[in-house]
Amino acid sequence: MEREDQLYPPVKALLESQGYQVKGEVGAADVMARRGGEDPVIVELKLRFSLSLFHQAITRQSVTDLVYIAVPRPKGRQAKRMLKDNLALCRRLSIGLITVLPDGRCEVQCDPGPYAPRKSKKRQQRLLREFEKLQGDPNAGGATRHGIVTAYRQDALRCAAFLAESGATKGSDVAKATGVGRATSLMAANHYGWFERVEKGIYQLTETGSEGLKHWAYSWEPLENQGAAEASE
Repeated sequence: MEREDQLYPPVKALLESQGYQVKGEVGAADVMARRGGEDPVIVELKLRFSLSLFHQAITRQSVTDLVYIAVPRPKGRQAKRMLKDNLALCRRLSIGLITVLPDGRCEVQCDPGPYAPRKSKKRQQRLLREFEKLQGDPNAGGATRHGIVTAYRQDALRCAAFLAESGATKGSDVAKATGVGRATSLMAANHYGWFERVEKGIYQLTETGSEGLKHWAYSWEPLENQGAAEASE
């Protein structure tokens, strides 16, 4: 569909099939429908999801609780994710969502109404564990030069720093010296290409690992050391 007015006939047909009287372009509303003495239904039509579309729908909620947005069903590689994310937003805002198929059929993805998202204890605990493991505050709100610093990367950096000073070392000795209990498995997995096994259980730092230490040096130092470094600048 190339024009917003092409969305109107399918949406009108959907509402009329449910007993509504439907009219387009009523005041600021793209579509308005009435059924007896019930509250009116308002539908805002757009060719794609956008912030302005949600702003319009929120504004219409001052007139009625029965507000929908209608868009062509997303297509392409990101279509499933796009629909899922915007459906979640509609539910949070108590806005209904209608998607229109190329053949003119409409799909009601959700109706307006109160929404209380379920809390995930598992996800909360995962975030709390990452929070506790992460040394200092290396990401500055998510903005980093080379990427996001995780607790796993900080552990890898501790192992790499130790190997840079000590040379090839047994994994269990690295674990004791750095406090990284998973040192052996971390070096064996070698997700960043920083470690090389020279013989069973013994690892050394690669050239990539040496470069990693240069790039990420500030992101894993203890917080008090970071403060001292800042004070000396």
